[in-house]
Amino acid sequence: MKKPKNLGWLIAGAVVLIILFWGVSGYNGLVGQDEAVDNKWANVETQYQRRSDLIPNLVSTVKGYAKHESETLEAVMAARSQATQVKIDPSNCTPQQLAQYQKAQGDVTTALGKLLAITENYPDLKANQNFLELQSQLEGTENRINVARKDFNDAAKEYNVAIRRFPKSILAGMFGFEKKNYFEAEAGAEKAPKIEF
Repeated sequence: MKKPKNLGWLIAGAVVLIILFWGVSGYNGLVGQDEAVDNKWANVETQYQRRSDLIPNLVSTVKGYAKHESETLEAVMAARSQATQVKIDPSNCTPQQLAQYQKAQGDVTTALGKLLAITENYPDLKANQNFLELQSQLEGTENRINVARKDFNDAAKEYNVAIRRFPKSILAGMFGFEKKNYFEAEAGAEKAPKIEF
């Protein structure tokens, strides 16, 4: 039986096509995962923006009842202002930028906690329907923020695993896909808060 003359070329061509198909498919998969991480980051920012949009209404409502609490009200607005100025590009976010963003948002959370704590001194405010609705929306937003941050971390983990696993790590290195950073617990979060009566 005679061997075809071009069998070697056919095998080489098939191998090249398989490698090319793998490369294109792997690259497109990494692009999809990279975009998923960016999308999850946008969801995080959307929830923080929602919270930021609620703050002026909440402060205005409290201001009508608690005029002498101006220092707390100003602290909330200052924290909100600072947090809205911190912007991050998820495609090249450094751990320091993410920590700065997280700190600014944590400052808002702390200021809001103080604001909500002073409302305990104002029974009329606690009964105000507008305040109750804003407080409920704020609580819901905090829950959405936690979910969005978890979803972002999950997407970042999936992407990070993909770019580190062989053989996609070869493609990731060739095309500059870099590790994404995670949201991490704030410093001191491991300690239980001290409550005094």
